[in-house]
Amino acid sequence: MSIDKTTVSKIASLARIKVTDQDLDYYAPQLQNILDWADQLQEVDTTGVEPLANVSEIALTLREDKVTDGNIQPDILKNAPESVEGFFVVTKIVE
Repeated sequence: MSIDKTTVSKIASLARIKVTDQDLDYYAPQLQNILDWADQLQEVDTTGVEPLANVSEIALTLREDKVTDGNIQPDILKNAPESVEGFFVVTKIVE
């Protein structure tokens, strides 16, 4: 796949990024280099290679999966301009 200014413009439009014409000339070769590098990786023979989640054999210690509220409600409510009975007070926006 070849990346040209039109393709970069289309990608920028899909990503909702404003790119000037001068920047299109700058980004087109960079994106092409990325795709060429990905194609080069596809050429590597990986038969017999097991997928890895981590390159080291270190097993992490796990903690108990227990749900808590963190016991920091008073600290959080200090940020609120107004609170009642442990809850934030917000203005009504839906009638």
